[in-house]
Amino acid sequence: MSAQPHAAPQPSPLWPHRVAAIDWAQATDELHTQGHVVLPQLLSPGECVALAGLYRHPGPPLFRSRVVMQRHGFGLGEYQYFSYPLPDVVAGLRDALYPHLCPIANHWNTAMGIDVRYPARHADFIARCHAAGQLRPTPLLLQYAPGDYNCLHQDLYGEHVFPLQVAMLLSEPGRDFSGGEFVLTEQRPRMQSRAEVVPLHQGDAVVFAVHHRPVQGTRGTYRVNMRHGVSRVRSGQRHTVGIIFHDAE
Repeated sequence: MSAQPHAAPQPSPLWPHRVAAIDWAQATDELHTQGHVVLPQLLSPGECVALAGLYRHPGPPLFRSRVVMQRHGFGLGEYQYFSYPLPDVVAGLRDALYPHLCPIANHWNTAMGIDVRYPARHADFIARCHAAGQLRPTPLLLQYAPGDYNCLHQDLYGEHVFPLQVAMLLSEPGRDFSGGEFVLTEQRPRMQSRAEVVPLHQGDAVVFAVHHRPVQGTRGTYRVNMRHGVSRVRSGQRHTVGIIFHDAE
């Protein structure tokens, strides 16, 4: 029998309502064509400040582990993985966003010839992860100081990977920090990598591909390899929350 997360408080009805208000037809189109989409002002300034403030309380019971990037060659900066139960805002958004992203994930897998399909409810997908031994929660809180950066990478934590994830900027560029742009790269077959800087403001979320996404070419659909990272922070302090929908081994 697989271990289960602690019983989390019921998510506030605020999150499904806020997420449902997004123009998902437009967001879906952008994800299909660009591999990412910005969801403006998903969090209020007060929610951003409260979430960023959690970083000052390291370790259990709020966080399960802390990673100093330099020790692993990941870049400079650090982050902490939340423990179960997740903070209400993180748990609520994870559950509310997933049903809107699930059809996109299934469409992508169909287009790329991947047999895996994802259940409509996030709880059912997490149960699949846990049955495979992926028991550790993956949502995380990241902190960057001047000179810090995050190398291009992919957040793959086991066999079961949901192909979309979300990063929410908790700090305001130009006021709280400078530099620290969110960067995406894509590697198309037999082509050089293409980079894109995604402008974000405090409270904005960016949804993006974790690993691969399908692209329609002249000879059919092919897979594009995606990576993401953060450029060097030049001044101030930058906080971000990452929502990954699969759990880790």
